[in-house]
Amino acid sequence: MNLILIQPEEVQAGQVRLTDRRADHLRKILKVREDDTVRVGVVGGLMGSGTICGIAQNEVVLQVKLDTPPPAKLDVDLILALPRPIMLKRVLAQVAAMGVRHLFLVNANRVEKSFFDASPVKDGGFLTFLENGLEQAVDTILPTISVHPRFKPFIEDVIPARVAACKLIAHPDGGVNLAERIDAATESGTTLLAIGPEGGWIDYEVVKFQDAGFQPFSLGPRILRVDTAVPAIIAQIDFALQRKASRLR
Repeated sequence: MNLILIQPEEVQAGQVRLTDRRADHLRKILKVREDDTVRVGVVGGLMGSGTICGIAQNEVVLQVKLDTPPPAKLDVDLILALPRPIMLKRVLAQVAAMGVRHLFLVNANRVEKSFFDASPVKDGGFLTFLENGLEQAVDTILPTISVHPRFKPFIEDVIPARVAACKLIAHPDGGVNLAERIDAATESGTTLLAIGPEGGWIDYEVVKFQDAGFQPFSLGPRILRVDTAVPAIIAQIDFALQRKASRLR
C-alpha cells in the first residue's frame, strides 16, 4: 500500500479517523508514530500528505493536507473478454494501477456464461480490487467499467459510438507488431484495445472487430495468460505512445 486511500466523506475538519485495514497497515506494517507523515489521497480527488496525530489500539487519526493532482490517466480504453472470477480480480487491480480510463467486460464464444453470474460481476463488486490498484500505483481516479453480456450488440452498437484514434485487437495471427500499429495511426487520441479470452477470439469475432476498424497485432510466438497479457500490452502501448510523441515534438 503506497497510498492511504480515503473516501471524501471521511475527511472531517481536515482530519481522518481510520479503524479498518488501513489503520492496521499504518500500525503494523509501516509502524508509524505520532508526527510521522504518509501519502494520502481522496478517491476521485487530490493527493497529499497525512500527519499522524493520534494512535490507539484500533484507530489511527491523520491530519491531511491535499494539494497534489493525481497522475494523468493513460488514453487507453480496454475491451476484455470476461475472464474467470479469480483472474478478473487480479486484472481489475492491474487496470486501475496502470491508469486505464474505461474497461469494457464483454462476452465471447469462449467465455463461460457462468462468469457473468459470479461475483464480483453480478454484484458489481469491483471497487475493492480497483482501489487496491490505486493504492499500489499512487492514484485516486478509478477507471469506469461497463459489462456487456452480448457480443453482437456490443460490437455493432456500442463500439461505433466510441471515438478512438487507434483500434487494436490482440491476436496470435496478427502478424504486425504493436509498435508498428501505433506508429501507423495518423491521429492522436484514445487507443481502444481488445484482448480476448484464454482460448482466444474465434474467427467470427475477429472479423467483426476488423469490420469495426480494429487492426490485429501479435506479441510474438508466446501465448500469454490474460492477467499477464493485460499489463504487458498496456505497458507496450504506453511506451509506444510516448516514443511516438517524442519524435513528433
